[in-house]
Amino acid sequence: MIREAIYHRPKNNFAYTYDKETLHIVLQTKKDDMQRVELVFGDPYDWKNDEWQTETKSMTKTGSTVYHDYWFIAIKPKYKRLRYAFICKDESESCVYSEGGIFNTLPKDIVNYFCFPFLNSVDVFQAPEWVKNTIWYQIFPERFANGDENLNPQGTLAWGSAAPAPSNFFGGDFQGILDHLDYLEELGITGIYFTPIFKAYSNHKYDTIDYMEIDPQFGDKQTFKKLVEACHERGIKVMLDAVFNHSGYYFPPFQDVLKNQENSKYKNWFHIWNFPVVTEPKPNYDTFGFVSSMPKLNSENQEVKDYLLKVARYWIEEFNIDGWRLDVANEVDHTFWRDFRRTVKEVKPDAYILGEIWHDSMPWLQGDQFDAVMNYPFTNSAIDYLAKNTISATTFKNVITKVMHMYPKNVSEVAFNLLDSHDTPRILTLANGNIERVKLLYLFQFSFSGTPCIYYGDEIGMRGGHDPDCRACMEWDEEKQNRELFTYVQRLIHLRKTEPLFGNNAAFRFLYANDKTNTIAYEKYDKQKRLIFLLNAGENEANVASACIFETSEQVNECSVSHFKNDASKECINISGPLTVPALSYRIFESTK
Repeated sequence: MIREAIYHRPKNNFAYTYDKETLHIVLQTKKDDMQRVELVFGDPYDWKNDEWQTETKSMTKTGSTVYHDYWFIAIKPKYKRLRYAFICKDESESCVYSEGGIFNTLPKDIVNYFCFPFLNSVDVFQAPEWVKNTIWYQIFPERFANGDENLNPQGTLAWGSAAPAPSNFFGGDFQGILDHLDYLEELGITGIYFTPIFKAYSNHKYDTIDYMEIDPQFGDKQTFKKLVEACHERGIKVMLDAVFNHSGYYFPPFQDVLKNQENSKYKNWFHIWNFPVVTEPKPNYDTFGFVSSMPKLNSENQEVKDYLLKVARYWIEEFNIDGWRLDVANEVDHTFWRDFRRTVKEVKPDAYILGEIWHDSMPWLQGDQFDAVMNYPFTNSAIDYLAKNTISATTFKNVITKVMHMYPKNVSEVAFNLLDSHDTPRILTLANGNIERVKLLYLFQFSFSGTPCIYYGDEIGMRGGHDPDCRACMEWDEEKQNRELFTYVQRLIHLRKTEPLFGNNAAFRFLYANDKTNTIAYEKYDKQKRLIFLLNAGENEANVASACIFETSEQVNECSVSHFKNDASKECINISGPLTVPALSYRIFESTK
């Protein structure tokens, strides 16, 4: 038994309130080191005859990585208080792991036990419930549809007539989006994430000039209000992108600094190192990256904070938007984000706050700042395994298992699971043009926990390399669209909406990974039923022993994405022999426990 590998801390993703009554507890141990883990627990004030009253329950192993096993249990403390320790057992010995150390037997002194003082309801992580069931669609407004040519910027090119470039315009606008809401509704979309719509110099609009005004090329506020209302009538939520880390070069306060230098009343709005301010060859002020046209805002300055919080409030109050996606969120101070959350939730308690963070984000996900982050660890591993075929099945299983245990379950349920975006190559390009790999990506994305997002045009097979190539004009000619892929994605969305186990109403667990055949199996399950997914990411047909996935007495029906809800299409199969999965394909099974 490797005792020094046992780890727990009574906070964050290892001990947290899942709801007002339930405490989730997780223990990490060395992989394959423990045969059994039990939780011994009790109320710290429950004593009889000088004996502390405790219970003991077995924990469930919910996943393994290359180095660790994770053990889980849900407890409903009678009095909302808990002291606890772990009894760890291997083949030959056992130990008690507690806050006071590691003991051979249960310590008598209660001070040695981990403590969860009280399940205060205000401390429960509460993200908007609607997000769990939302299917997002990311729109880059300049490239989705040109509905009003009167708004075209000077030099606008004919739609799709040239490759996307950092400086060209094709006239995408709000009217174009309004004109195609039927398309989004047909696909099954229930949430739109817009990249920035505020007045800016560039085509991507991440260099804001005025946070309180819409860019004229997209339309006016009346048209935007009409768009939001039209989306809401169709059951589609609207999330805007805010760039609060930095402004654009033509942001009036920054222009004032360039003009008046040390005498500018806005000089403390930015992080200026010295005067005079220069932009070339290198800026002498903090920026996004080293981009001189994107000066970093000083969110610790009260005037800046008041202005940005006014922006956060205004677009919810006046236009009833449903959420904010926050660009470069990890470079803004935590105090600002706490104030931001209070401001947003005061106006609209069920607004969704999504941060763009590409790494471990636990400091932002403790209920006082964001509801979720963009789940790039999920993205990267899914792309590497299913699109690029550059990591093994076991590595993929290990990475996703780690992702699952990075955050509390109620955080993971609203994680923003994307496969690509305006910042990355498109999935079909990443998959080297292989549609079957893209299908596997979508199957895994839609059957995983969290809230999935489609980047505009991926569902019809658009390609594109790194920015700006991934920002091409949406293809509206159906003869040039991959309609079979559209239908496939549409069916997955329908499954996500109609089959409870397909989405967030089920637990997730890997069952199998084979590097030789490049296959994985995982299940989504509750107390009554489970769905088993068998994916072959290899280039050859694979045979999987049924005993690796099923019990011999288990009653199993095989289903398909196309006719999942049609009982006539389900086939009861013999699970005693090997299961054959064609190359770059999948099989789905349904089992009643």
